[in-house]
Amino acid sequence: MTAGFSGQSPARARPRRKSRRGKFLVITVIVLGVLLVAADFALAAAGEYQIAQRMREKLQLDEDPSVRINGFPFILQALRGDYQHVEIRAYGVPIKDEQQGVDLRDLDIEADLLHTRVELSDLLAGNVSKATIDTVKGSVRIKALDLNRLANQVTPFDKLSIEPDNRVATPVPANPKAPKTTAAVKLSGETNVAGKVVTLTAYGQIALVSGAIQINIDDIELNDASLKQIVPQLRQALAIKIDPGTLPFNATPTAVEVESGSFKLSGEIADVPLSQR
Repeated sequence: MTAGFSGQSPARARPRRKSRRGKFLVITVIVLGVLLVAADFALAAAGEYQIAQRMREKLQLDEDPSVRINGFPFILQALRGDYQHVEIRAYGVPIKDEQQGVDLRDLDIEADLLHTRVELSDLLAGNVSKATIDTVKGSVRIKALDLNRLANQVTPFDKLSIEPDNRVATPVPANPKAPKTTAAVKLSGETNVAGKVVTLTAYGQIALVSGAIQINIDDIELNDASLKQIVPQLRQALAIKIDPGTLPFNATPTAVEVESGSFKLSGEIADVPLSQR
């Protein structure tokens, strides 16, 4: 009985050694994977920092914009020198140009860079003089704060809000891919008439005009119907043209949209240097 028991012991010990060896290999692979992922993210962060520095200068921002290089793993894009999608975001940006009459204080600026081509060594060194971008899709959002301030230059307004006019059915365009150059809008807020606060709701359209947003009001509803004589004055006061001056990388504005809380002006440009404003 004793001899039989001893003969079985080595056979039972071998699976334990194999099991330990297998667990060690799995743990090693996991650790190496975590280290590689961490290194990949660290390298991407370094590239994002350099792009943020360049964009702060070129977009004339007070702070670094948010930059994200999409796509994983980063190292494969770096080895090719082709970063498929870089997102640049800056919020609450003031723009003032007295010569062009631009005075906006709360813009959101976005740029999507598709296929940014630069060598990794140049990117990490902050040298983007040779970097090019296949396509840039740029946009600015003009929010209710600026609209309210611009409207106040004609008639006192308060608490103006921006919303799409959902009463209007969006027509089906002949070319679905064509940029939208008009959009229905609903503006709500308050005004003051002879010391009395009056609530108003205005309906109309925004249109793309010479690279700017032009507001055209068709109808205004007041909570006090006895004051309908002021409607033409309010309509004229809200017929505002808002020109942000330019889009990121000098992209040409080609489309306008009404979003909840803002107007969006967007466009794109192809084959531009990363160093271009």
